Amino acid sequence: MNFKEKVVEILQNNMSERGFKLWQGINSRMPDIWEKPTSSTGKYHKKENGEIPVQAEHVYHLLYSTVKLFRMFNIEKNTPDADKILLAVALHDSLKYGRLLTEEQFNVMEEAIRFHSGQWSTDVPKNKSFSFKDYQPETLFIHMLDMMSTADLIQTDVRD
Repeated sequence: MNFKEKVVEILQNNMSERGFKLWQGINSRMPDIWEKPTSSTGKYHKKENGEIPVQAEHVYHLLYSTVKLFRMFNIEKNTPDADKILLAVALHDSLKYGRLLTEEQFNVMEEAIRFHSGQWSTDVPKNKSFSFKDYQPETLFIHMLDMMSTADLIQTDVRD
């Protein structure tokens, strides 16, 4: 059985079109770990016969179970709620054999995305004065570029 194909099939059938495209984009940039053992040390994830499944098989089993449990948690397939849990399951072991970003780099990126709107960011508490001094420089950088674009101040080679 080709478990990687089964993973793709479950994701495509249960994620929104947008969520599935996001997964495809992420997956295309990840190292190909699908045929590597789920246990990098050989100590864990042993099946009854002692074999250690590959990542694709392991992820397939988790995704299959996840979809079966959706109803218990009032999650509808093909929705953003389904997308977030399916993405988490599909990618949960994806960095086991090498990272794309360090935890610190990821945290800086997440902050820059979350607070790129500055005082208008949805996560800024109401009645709190917003200041970029509390955030990474990258967050201000993204905010400034976004505001420049909003004000039509960025000139590029494709501008009319």
